[in-house]
Amino acid sequence: MKNTSFAITADLLASRGQRFLNFCFDLVFLYIIILSIGTSIILIAEVANEFTVSAWVENLSNGEIAFYSVLIMLLYYSLTEIYFSRTIAQLITKTVVVNKDGTKPDIKMLVIRSLCRFIPFEPFSFLGTNPRGWHDTFSNTYVVKKKKLAKNVRVFNDQEEFAQSI
Repeated sequence: MKNTSFAITADLLASRGQRFLNFCFDLVFLYIIILSIGTSIILIAEVANEFTVSAWVENLSNGEIAFYSVLIMLLYYSLTEIYFSRTIAQLITKTVVVNKDGTKPDIKMLVIRSLCRFIPFEPFSFLGTNPRGWHDTFSNTYVVKKKKLAKNVRVFNDQEEFAQSI
């Protein structure tokens, strides 16, 4: 009996439409998070009569805003994918990040995935013939349809169990 393992196939991959929606929804959620944090700091500082803090936040330079935005973006993608294997957008589109064998990627792979999002023109990496972006290929991860993955893994495991019982 040949010992095989499950592998991601092209039919499991999220569509370009799902990937585009993931990008758009995550961008909206990131803007909401960034603006909410800034507004919350200002409100808390003003309630606490710490007007120097609220003035500091209101007068951040473009470079400082970019730095904090990148930090929040890195935390958003890393933490959501480390803990849930998906971002909020991927939850909405019913997709999930996995390894080539369909299991949850390790932390190193997910951090690499998050860092690769900062490569210039990375969002355009989906426009070629390969439906995987650079942040997928460099981290050896896949974004797949969650229900279809679960079904295929279940069928695969049932076949393996049947083969071993013979």
